Amino acid sequence: MTEPETDGPPPFEDPFEGEDVEQRIYGTLLQTRNPTSVSEIAEQSDCDPKTARKYLSWFTDLGVATRHDGRPVTYERNDAYFEWRRVNDLAASHTPEGLRDRVADLTEQIETYQRRYDATHPSEVDALETDGDIDEVYADLNDWATAIHERRLHERARQQVADASGRASP
Repeated sequence: MTEPETDGPPPFEDPFEGEDVEQRIYGTLLQTRNPTSVSEIAEQSDCDPKTARKYLSWFTDLGVATRHDGRPVTYERNDAYFEWRRVNDLAASHTPEGLRDRVADLTEQIETYQRRYDATHPSEVDALETDGDIDEVYADLNDWATAIHERRLHERARQQVADASGRASP
């Protein structure tokens, strides 16, 4: 008899199997990209709407979620919170020199794409109008946009570390 595989992601049919209700609601919240009603979040989290409302209120107080008043009240993930958390993690886990080097590497990568596509931003490039393999162009544009985003986060973390070390000095 073959043992069931335990490594890897949970089955798509039930991605929250084995998690408590708080984890299921959090996981559902992380997947929301648009304001979503309490009843929809409760259904996706397999819990009672009253329980979902309690945890969503708590996640809103923590800054993880954003509440939108209306009929019905809706919630969505607060991207600013996750960005803030990422910047803090970068600042805590990298040296100022490491952050500066990463910003320089990302800047070089961005400038390479700017020269390659003769544009200052990936949004200025029409992938269908470029020479070359369309899949490679789309991959480049995605990597370019990611590099811009990562450079901004690393620069914020670098500035945060510099500010903190400036405050720590006499």
